[in-house]
Amino acid sequence: MTNDEWKKIVEAKTLLGLPDHATLAEIKKAFRRLSKEHHPDLAHHRDAGQDQGDGPRLEMHRLTEAYQILLEYGKKYRIPLVPGEDQPLEGEDWWMERFGEDPLWGPGRNS
Repeated sequence: MTNDEWKKIVEAKTLLGLPDHATLAEIKKAFRRLSKEHHPDLAHHRDAGQDQGDGPRLEMHRLTEAYQILLEYGKKYRIPLVPGEDQPLEGEDWWMERFGEDPLWGPGRNS
């Protein structure tokens, strides 16, 4: 990735108010929250009587562009869609592996 591409990602992250590490859900949530604040139609109703000019429209454009940059960046990564070798498929197996020997949670806790 080039320095210019990283610069755009950092600017997008900053504009959306995201931390250094964010999930796709966090990116979407930040975009939706800011869209509600800056959408021209909503800003018009919120600030009735004030001349808005192109401010809200321009801000919405910047937010959308930042969001698209981060989505494109995220498309380059693969995520597992099946359990890994070290992850049991059954919830009970997961529980027993972690807590089966624990005197509070393991078998015989009711004895």
